[in-house]
Order: sequence, then structure tokens, then C-alpha cells
Amino acid sequence: MERIEHRACFGGWQDVWRHESTALGCTMNFAVYLPPQAHEGKSAQKLPVLYWLFGLTCTEQNFITKAGAQRYAAEHGVIIVAPDTSPRGDAVADAESYDLGKGAGFYLNATQQPWATHYRMHDYVAGELPKLIEAEFPASERRAISGHSMGGHGALVIALRNPGRYRSVSAFSPIVAPSQAPWGEKAFSAYLGADRETWKAWDATELLKTAMERLPLLIDQGEADEFLASQLRPHVLQAAAEASGHPLTLRLQPGHDHSYYFIASFIGEHIAHHAAALRA
Repeated sequence: MERIEHRACFGGWQDVWRHESTALGCTMNFAVYLPPQAHEGKSAQKLPVLYWLFGLTCTEQNFITKAGAQRYAAEHGVIIVAPDTSPRGDAVADAESYDLGKGAGFYLNATQQPWATHYRMHDYVAGELPKLIEAEFPASERRAISGHSMGGHGALVIALRNPGRYRSVSAFSPIVAPSQAPWGEKAFSAYLGADRETWKAWDATELLKTAMERLPLLIDQGEADEFLASQLRPHVLQAAAEASGHPLTLRLQPGHDHSYYFIASFIGEHIAHHAAALRA
């Protein structure tokens, strides 16, 4: 690994690291915020980790520069890890649109070429990255996961697909039913093929119907979000949760849109939510 950024922040350090990913077959960046409790000599105890997943077009930079999360992570003693949204590099397949290819990995394992060679973001986020973090940083196996938009979809799906791996999960403006949304339909058709039955394994609404673990879901959604009706449709997940008896807290926030202004407004509450679960 190579550390490429190192900045003091709220008594801790906001770093960015680069490494060679086996799961993705390329070089990847990820951001790590180490709160003051992680400093050598201050605590011998390993700290819990919140994994943050980004939306379309983002890199590891968006959350660490716009969300204001470090202040709350320092307060609660939580490490935050934020990986990139897709594999990167000249050898990685791409498309000429923002919602497919680089920056749009959708946190799944692609089965169709040319995507299947590198696009295995589920295995990277759920498997390879936590092993790396827990081996190289003062991080415990107490994990939480959250994200925004496409990353909210990723957080929900990864938590539902991996029972027992996370203590808590939350999302901002998630794509809750990608099989029924233009963004998801485009990506799933390319990455997974035409058989819609295979899509269900990567759709939070579908996964909720058969989920064995009743991990409570916390979702914040802005009522002024420009993508609310066409792409996000949280009421679809709400109906599935009610039908299956799965615990869901869906908070509709008046006046808020899809931007990081929305995330910054409520990220403190989300980190407090995760911190409580991680301490339990």
C-alpha cells in the first residue's frame, strides 16, 4: 500500500491510500479517517469501522471533503473507510455515459463481458477491503455500512446479502429497487445480462422479501430530490418491509435535494446511530 494523502482533521488523520486489488484486478484508492482515539498510545483497543459507499460519478474524495463526517467520527471514536465507486485504469472497460462503467460499479459482481473481468465491487467492498483494513489499521471486526444514492443501494444490498457481517446499515437517497429504475435497468442489463431473475440478487427490495437477518434499516430521503419519483422510489422498499415485517425507519426530509448539503445535514445523526450499534 502507498499513502497518497495525509491531513490532520479534528484531532485525527484523513488519509487516502492506494493499493493493488486482487478482487478487481486493478489499482484502487480508498480513504480512511482515523479518529484521535486511534493514535498510538491513546488506546490499545481496536476501533469499529463505518464503510461509506458513494453515488454515481464519485471517487473517494466526495464524502471526505463535503460531508463533514470527521467531526462526528472523532466524537464517537469510529474509523470511516470510503472506497472508490468502481475499478479504474486503462485496462478497465468503460462506457460513454456517466451511469455505466467507471464511476458506476453498482456494488455488484458483473457476469457479462467486458465488465466481468474487473467489475466485482461486491467482493471488494464486502471481502477484500475489510480484510485489508483490519490487518493494516487499528480496526476491529465491528462493522457498519452506509452510502448515498448508488452507494445507498450498495450499502443495503451488501448488508442484506451478508447477514452477521455488519452491526448496522443506513442510506441517504438510495436506489432501493434498481430493477424498477432506469439507472438500475441500464446497469443490470449490461453487467448481469437480460435475465431479470438474476437481478433479484442485487436488488434490496427483492432481498428484503427473503432476508433471514432482521437488521434495522435507516433511510433518509429528501422530499425535494430531483430523482425521487423516477429513480429512488423509497415507497417500494417501504411496502416490501411492511409485507415482510422487516424493521425500517424511512425519514422524508422536507426541502432537501440529492446533494451533499443533504448528507451534511444528517450525517451526524447517522454516525451516532452506527456508533450506538457498534458499541452494543
